[in-house]
Parts: sequence; structure tokens; C-alpha cells
Amino acid sequence: MSGFHRFRAPLGILAIVAAAILSAPAIVASTPGGDVRLSNDAPSLSGYVSADDLAGLPHYTDATLDECSRARGRQNEPALAINPRDSRVMIGSANDYCGVFNDGVDADGAPIASGPIWLGYYRSEDAGASFVSSLVPGYPDDESRLGALASQVRTASSGDPVIAWDADGRVFLGSESSDDPAGTLKTFGDEWVARYVNPDGPGGNTLNDGQRYAGTTRVATGASAPFLLGKFHDKTAIEADRTDTGCRGNVYFAWSRFTGNGGVAIYFVRSTDHGVTFSQPMKLSEGIHDVQLPEIAVTGNGHVYVTYGQFARNNQHEDGVGFVRSTDCGRSFSKPGTITQFQAMGLTDAQLGGGNARDCGDGIGTGCESGYTFFRGDSGPRATSDQADTTHEWIYVAYEAIVPGSEVPTGTTFGWADEQGFGGKSAIYYVRYDGATGAHTAPQIIAPVSDGQQLYPDLAVDAGVVHALWWDTRNDVNNNATTMLVRPPGNDADGNVGPSFDVFAATRPIDAGSWTSAVRLTDVTSNGQFEQFAGRTVPFGGDYLWIDSKNGVTFGTWTDWRNTVPGEDLRETEQDETGADVQQCRFEKADGSISGDTCPRAGGLDQDIYGDYAP
Repeated sequence: MSGFHRFRAPLGILAIVAAAILSAPAIVASTPGGDVRLSNDAPSLSGYVSADDLAGLPHYTDATLDECSRARGRQNEPALAINPRDSRVMIGSANDYCGVFNDGVDADGAPIASGPIWLGYYRSEDAGASFVSSLVPGYPDDESRLGALASQVRTASSGDPVIAWDADGRVFLGSESSDDPAGTLKTFGDEWVARYVNPDGPGGNTLNDGQRYAGTTRVATGASAPFLLGKFHDKTAIEADRTDTGCRGNVYFAWSRFTGNGGVAIYFVRSTDHGVTFSQPMKLSEGIHDVQLPEIAVTGNGHVYVTYGQFARNNQHEDGVGFVRSTDCGRSFSKPGTITQFQAMGLTDAQLGGGNARDCGDGIGTGCESGYTFFRGDSGPRATSDQADTTHEWIYVAYEAIVPGSEVPTGTTFGWADEQGFGGKSAIYYVRYDGATGAHTAPQIIAPVSDGQQLYPDLAVDAGVVHALWWDTRNDVNNNATTMLVRPPGNDADGNVGPSFDVFAATRPIDAGSWTSAVRLTDVTSNGQFEQFAGRTVPFGGDYLWIDSKNGVTFGTWTDWRNTVPGEDLRETEQDETGADVQQCRFEKADGSISGDTCPRAGGLDQDIYGDYAP
């Protein structure tokens, strides 16, 4: 089935889930079933509710929540975490655009994009069989009772969601937050952490864990400037210590700090009072000049690892996975080190009119010389650990990279291998790093496939099993083992696009043994190259997917386009390509110009978050 929010898992899955909840954690891999929708922003679904409603307070709604209940809008960059105390409770999030058209229309009747892009809060209390959709408080028109606790949020948008549970029923959602509520071009570039608690405290019914919003703390303040030219914080990571050490209960948060002069560094803060306050930001990446995408892992002895992607710049360093280590609960860190090197994957092209492009549309100022349409994709290491494992100090890492020796000329300006004109095979690699000895396993491709590209991996580790998922294009309708190396996913030789993206998953033991055969999670292969962003001119799929595993339940989430309605764009003077344009209602005005889209809720922007049980 297609995975509506009312989906009920097969009895076999529910039996596994129930056994995992009610008994000791004898781990049994869960089984993929029908896909489940987390973002219920359509009139035929359950819509969005407020944090007040979730907490059992008097009913509250506003223009943003009302819009979110009918928007058929966009969501991407999903995160999800399973409650370690009760696997029935899962919390998901995403960049949620559901409230964008919350206020009025222009003179031509086109709804105005004036509302917030915010963090979704998607709650399941039935082990992922269904989700209730909400927003984290603090968006611009939030006047709810609990929204008053979000006073430290000073911005009009948020994104890059990350989630972590502690061991006592609290869940923490981290975010990058930028746009100016006054509507200026200034981008604030703040970072904040929201916390949800059990309303009855750590001793309350675990089914109510993470249910009541308890406040938001700004952990880093950007320097406001137009067009990201100030001090801008981005690319978030979060983790909480659930170990039986003196670090238990600490909350850790990291991010990439960008400055207008082109500098970038990894910064870190910690909280010792359950996310109420945080330490002053600490720079971790001294001497490394191009670093992004931090990840935080806590080992069973309470040691903290922050990994990140480090990339070659001005002949300094090599592309690879960098890290720092703390043995004192995040108070101080080692000097940067490198776990492994790789050949970075990165989609790139030459933009029409000059300059380089990481993503391309099929016209209207966003076209590229190759004629292809694609969203951005780059190497981004993900890392995790098993906090219950007190025997090892192991960090598990996955990343996408170009397979050495697979490079070929593309015959166009498009490139897969982080260089225009050169393609290659992108595969998901796995490495296990031993923090106690400094040794690591040889990089290994998780799921070799001859006729598909792979990107956006994630990992979870639980009770001796490593779980991985990623996007996989082996079912690409327009490419085969030869053409996939030289064209973006879903593109044929003429730049027409079609379905190409599925999510696959696999497992392996943490020590001896090998990866299982990959299993498909998605019920529908998606066309990820729909032009839904920058005024319907470019595609965007976000920068990551997510998987978590606790007590025998493993669940993965992804960005999905199965509900997107295709169409034509009247602004394009020549309809020379198909498959990228989405449903939109425009008309030619008396002066010859083209109106805005008068039907943004008709499905052209219907990008969603789906999830499913994973092996």
C-alpha cells in the first residue's frame, strides 16, 4: 500500500515490536512493510496540531497550523529518533515548508510565500505505524501557551533538524535558524535546541516521554548580514549521553560556522542541565580549513567523538573523515585527526551565463550547459556509536565516495566526481574506528551494485548490529550501468527526467561477519528532480536521510516525491524537456508578463517525509 498515516503494520511486525517493548532487549531485526507518512499536510489526512494540543492544554491553532493542514507542501532533510525507554514512541522532524502560504494573495490571486519554513515535530506512539504532525514552537505567528517558552528564537525560519533522546524521557531537537522576521535580506544564522519532556517527569508513563514542549535555548548567535555574508551557523549535530558514567545526562551540540570571508570551522557546546543552558562555543577544527557536516557519537565509557567531512582546499589536507575526541565529558578535545581518506562525490555543472552550479533546473535562469536537471549531492560522512557497549570504544562511519578507477569523461559539463566533465561510480562505504587504539577497518562498500548510484547514507547501531540505509538509483528509469556514470539520476540524454530514487537498507554484525543483501524500503520509486524550489526552478532533496534502532525496532525516514503532481511551466518559452516541471497555475497578463502560481496547494509542491521499518 502507498503508506497513508492510517497504515497499520502487519501483525508479524507488531508482534516483534511488542516483544521488544515488553521483554529484555533480545534484538530481532524489524521487517519493512508499507511506507508510513510523517508529514500529514493534506486535507485528506490528519493535518497539523499545536504543541499545546499535544500536551493536553486547551486547543490552540493559528494561520500557520491551519495552512499546514491543507498545504500539500514541501518537507526534506528528515531526522528521527526512537525513545530508548519505550520503542513505541518515535519523534521525527524535517525542514517543513507547510506554512509558507499562510497569509493572503497578490493582485493576480497567487498566494504569497510569506510564512515560515520551520521544524516539524512528528510523533508516533504506536512504534511508527502512524504519526501526528506538529511544529516546534517559536515560529513567527505562534501565540500558543507553550510558544511563550520559545522566547530565545529570534528568527523567521529554521532548518537542518537533528534529534537525540536522553535516558530519562527527554528529547532534544536542534536547528539552524536564519531569516529576519522583519523581512530584510539579513540572515541571522543562529543555532538553537528545543527540548520536550515527559509531563510527569522521568518517573512518568514512558508513553508520554518527549510529549510536552519545555523551551528552546539559543546556543550560538550569528552576525546578521545580507546573503550569508556575516557569521552564519549551519550543518547541525546533536547527541545526549545515556551511559552509566559521570557524563550521563549531558547534551552535546555541534555545527559548522561560516564567515563572510569564506572561512568555515566546527564548533561545539554542551549542556549539563538537560538542555536548559549550554556552554560557550568551542572551536574544534583548528588548522583544518574546509570542514562541514559534524556528527556526534558517545561511546559506552562516556567519551565524545565529533566527526566531520574535511575537504581538500588550496592543496591542504585530503578529502576524508576527520575527528576530535573528548575523554572529559565534552569539556576539552584532542587535536584534529583523520579516520580515513576518500575521493569526494559531488554533482557539479557549468551554469548558463557563467559560474559553477551544484544544482540545475531546466531553464528560467537556473539552467546549466549540460541541459540536465538535478539537485545537489555531496560526500557527507555520518557516524554513530552504541552507548550500551561498554566493551569497545568503536565509532561506526558511513560516507558516499567515488569508487577509485571508475572515473570516465561525461562528454558534457556535468560531473559526478566533484569536477566538471568527469563522472564516476558513487558508492556507500563503511569504516569502523577504534578510539582506544586508533585503528580502523579497511573502507568497505556496503552494497555493491552494478547499475545504480548511491548517496546520503546513515547508520544506527544497537546490540551488536549495524543498520545502514541510503538512496539508491538501481531502479532509475532513464539510466543503466553505462549512462549512470555520466548523467545525473533520472536524466535521459535529452535532459528529460523520470523516477530514479529508492531507499535501500542492510545490516551487519559489529565485529565478524559481512553485510546482508540490501533490502528496498520504499514502495514507490521517486522522481527527485521535480523543480519545487527557488520559484519552481530547481529541485532540492535536502542533505541527508535518517535511520535509528532501539530495542529491536529499526526505522528509516527519507524525502519522497510520490505525491508530487507534474505539470508545465508557462514561463518556459520552449517546453523542450519533460518530467521536471510541476503542477502550477499561471497566466499571461496584459503586459505580457506571467503571473505567479495561483494553485500552490494543487500538488506541485507535494514533497513529503515517509518512513518504514528497516532490517
